[in-house]
Amino acid sequence: MGYTVKEIFYTLQGEGAQTGRPAVFCRFAGCNLWSGREEDRREADCAICDTDFTGFDGPGGGRFATPEELARAIQHAWPQDPENRGRPLVVLTGGEPTLQADGPLIKALRQAGFETAMESNGTLNAPPGLDWITISPKPGQPLKQTWGRELKLVYPQPGLDPADYTGLDFDCFFLQPLDNSRREENTQQAAAYCLAHPQWRLCLQTHKLVGLR
Repeated sequence: MGYTVKEIFYTLQGEGAQTGRPAVFCRFAGCNLWSGREEDRREADCAICDTDFTGFDGPGGGRFATPEELARAIQHAWPQDPENRGRPLVVLTGGEPTLQADGPLIKALRQAGFETAMESNGTLNAPPGLDWITISPKPGQPLKQTWGRELKLVYPQPGLDPADYTGLDFDCFFLQPLDNSRREENTQQAAAYCLAHPQWRLCLQTHKLVGLR
């Protein structure tokens, strides 16, 4: 079937429990909650999305015919210094990566030496074999992937109550302040909620704070 990828790039993980860890990000094109076109944003099921995931014209992006071909492109993005002793990490993201990422790709990435992580909206089941699953539920959308390593809510959002997710099978629960014109106020609200509900942790987008992708 092949894979359509917006971009592949090397950076530091900016969010969640693995914040600060070097990783290759593989951003798949396409999403099941929004077309990615600005003219459709008002009607989108995830109107707050701030990511460009349309097309395959980004750095490292393209169409990849086989899982091995995509795994090689991801491997090429990791530093080739033989003295580098860090375990390679790839983060499969989007858009919505579960629309394309599958078991054969995960297998190819693991054979290439990568630890595999995925960031998903949880409306579809994640493929087998992943080492790390991050789920970010969206208001009004049914959640199929109800377990993983971390659950991350953008907060506050109408129709999204953190209390609805506390019984799910995740190791970590994060609130990430909504990044809009009221970001400072949103951050204070998220921090106050975490203080009042210690199951939750505050999650900041550190890559934006330090000027990384």
